[in-house]
Amino acid sequence: MNKSISIKDLGTKDFKDTWDYQESVFKTILDTKIKNRREDAGLVTKNYFFFVEHPHVYTLGKSGDLSNLLLNEKQLEDKGATFYKINRGGDITYHGPGQIVGYPILDLDNFFTDIHKYLRFLEEVIILTLEEYGLKATRSEGETGVWLDVGTPFARKICALGVRASRWVTMHGFALNVNTDLGYFDHIVPCGIRGKAVASLNVELGVDKVDEAEVKSKILKHFTTLFEAEFINVK
Repeated sequence: MNKSISIKDLGTKDFKDTWDYQESVFKTILDTKIKNRREDAGLVTKNYFFFVEHPHVYTLGKSGDLSNLLLNEKQLEDKGATFYKINRGGDITYHGPGQIVGYPILDLDNFFTDIHKYLRFLEEVIILTLEEYGLKATRSEGETGVWLDVGTPFARKICALGVRASRWVTMHGFALNVNTDLGYFDHIVPCGIRGKAVASLNVELGVDKVDEAEVKSKILKHFTTLFEAEFINVK
């Protein structure tokens, strides 16, 4: 069992390039598991965690409804945005500047083999992080992600989640709005949920800009505690 996680901040990176990179790392871990199982050898697999910021992009999960994208191809181009249908769970979401995206690629055999628990832990990492900024975030029953003012007419989503898993290896992850231009969400039905708004940390705090490096540090702190893991920085 290996609970060390190699962490890397990819900076600003094209969504498709990042997706391909994730797939490559994901496949390497899967191949290691399959090979070791076939040879009945001792199994040692690696874990990774990537931070990234994407240029404007909309992504649709494998079971998502394309009608939740409210822009045509020309309008996407005019907005400087791209669109991809991808292999995670969930419906449609937006990624862009000012948003912290985290992609944990973990072999859950190193932690716990429970996808439901994994999703709840990702949510809890964000809930605890936002608590440090004085925000009471929570879950919304039946709606994956992290929300503010659940149960009121002002309920709004501040963090979206969507993952893929095979043989207990995960990819994709979470997207936390920190200094995000929320206007880009006007062009979709976020996560396929109608009638609810989205939020960004800087707006909630009433400031122009939140220190994203500080937010990342808090995320890693809570991730380490919940997953009982150790992070190793890689270049």
